[in-house]
Amino acid sequence: MALATGVLLMLVKFAAYLLTNSNAILTDAMESIVNVVASGFAFYSIHLAARPRDQNHPYGHGKVEFFSVFLEGGLIFIAGVLILGKAVYNLFFPETLGNLLEGIGLVAFTGVVNFVLGTYMVRRSGELNSLTLHADGKHLQTDAYSTVGLLVGLILMYYTGWTWIDAVLSLGLGAFILFSGYKLLRKSIGGLMDESDVELVGKVAGILQKYRRDDWIDVHNLRVQRYGHELHIDCHVTLPNYYNLNKVHDEVSAIDGLINSYLHANTELFIHADPCIPTCCRYCRVKNCPIRSEPQQKDIRWNKANISENKKHF
Repeated sequence: MALATGVLLMLVKFAAYLLTNSNAILTDAMESIVNVVASGFAFYSIHLAARPRDQNHPYGHGKVEFFSVFLEGGLIFIAGVLILGKAVYNLFFPETLGNLLEGIGLVAFTGVVNFVLGTYMVRRSGELNSLTLHADGKHLQTDAYSTVGLLVGLILMYYTGWTWIDAVLSLGLGAFILFSGYKLLRKSIGGLMDESDVELVGKVAGILQKYRRDDWIDVHNLRVQRYGHELHIDCHVTLPNYYNLNKVHDEVSAIDGLINSYLHANTELFIHADPCIPTCCRYCRVKNCPIRSEPQQKDIRWNKANISENKKHF
């Protein structure tokens, strides 16, 4: 749907450019080419990311979504550079404009369609936990917002006759598009480099803190990796050292079940169980512990800052 709509809107925008000869409208039309190419690759990447794990891809195929976002961001960035170049050229060599009212109508139509479709895709991306859908939806929303600015400028030109507004609009939109491309590139590179998602780590820490058991003495070295719509989490959990293997397994399974119940994403956990040591007693909540060496002195609350530290929280 996004691909077919993108092709239609691209044709409408180029028709508006041919009617008006406006460099600002051409700017919007050039970005639509990016929308079409990006939507095509996004369709393929979502299909590939949904494939099950296999022997060659034990973590699944979800990482391809970061490549999709990288391609989209790169194309947007290149489009922004080209748009800025043409805008600067038209500052010195302006073109004659015409049929602004008809162009305004066509551009307004594309803006409304982009915003409705973008909002739908962002909402669906949350339900499906798809980075590609989210990026594509945000791109369409950004396109709609830039269209609003474009319309304001075109209306001003229509009523005032100030043709220099066209070049200024093109410069502003080009800079905005350039910045949008940079943000997508930054996000995709961060994902490919397994950059820590601080917000996601905070959500996991909040779930563990809210529903923690007394015998989960400590959680640390927690790391989250995103593979498309799936998450992989590994961490260290400190448990009483007198627990047998069956009891340790039960507690680890309880943590796994808790995260998968409240995180709203398919999550695979790798949990390393640590035995408690005497210095853990000062923050241990276990009641009637048979090996306690000192009373509990403080209570440690897990958050996104301390749960990622690679050490027990003494």
